[in-house]
Amino acid sequence: MSEVQTTQPNRKEREGEVVSDKMKQTIVVRVKRRVHHPIYRKAITLSKKFYAHDPKDEAKTGDMVIIRETRPISKLKHWELVKIVRRANVVAQA
Repeated sequence: MSEVQTTQPNRKEREGEVVSDKMKQTIVVRVKRRVHHPIYRKAITLSKKFYAHDPKDEAKTGDMVIIRETRPISKLKHWELVKIVRRANVVAQA
């Protein structure tokens, strides 16, 4: 038991779209998943919103990001930003 575990245990990771970045160091990520309805066997899309910690305020609305489960940071935040997969197309308003 003299070895110290340096890696984190297996944590859940999700990929989703940033819905809001209006809070300080916090983003809201919508994660979509496709499931089959148990009775009708039709594929439906379910979505859930997660509050994620973004310490550098890097992610903006519309970006595709990967988030990872972490220790509770606040009442709602239990996820952290891992990386930005794809940036949103920003259209400049005149």
